[in-house]
Amino acid sequence: MTRKAFMAPGASTAGPYSHAVETDGLVFLSGQTPVDPATGKLVEGSIGDRTRQCFVNLGAVLKAAGLTFADVVKCNVFLTDMSNFDGMNEVYAQFFEKPYPARSTIGVASLPRGASVEIELIARRSGG
Repeated sequence: MTRKAFMAPGASTAGPYSHAVETDGLVFLSGQTPVDPATGKLVEGSIGDRTRQCFVNLGAVLKAAGLTFADVVKCNVFLTDMSNFDGMNEVYAQFFEKPYPARSTIGVASLPRGASVEIELIARRSGG
């Protein structure tokens, strides 16, 4: 199996992993939390603000891989408080168009660095 890794300057890493890895035309993006790359700190504010920062970070990774949100086929969202589902969903809908990617939203006990939301993506390269 051949693996090509991508790292994006506008995304954070909390451990020994790549921002994204491509194999056989599929690009697997590691989860992004709402870390502001300029400060290295979690974005404060509403769940919408935090979700938006996750997508900004993911957008930087997609760009580094030569992809866009239109190439995303699957999304996994992790929330530490499922009462934030509607607020996350409002922002989520701003980044995708119909037909939407498949998605799972999972309630979890905790996330790295005390984040309240983390989002990971799978994208497919056209023709791949």
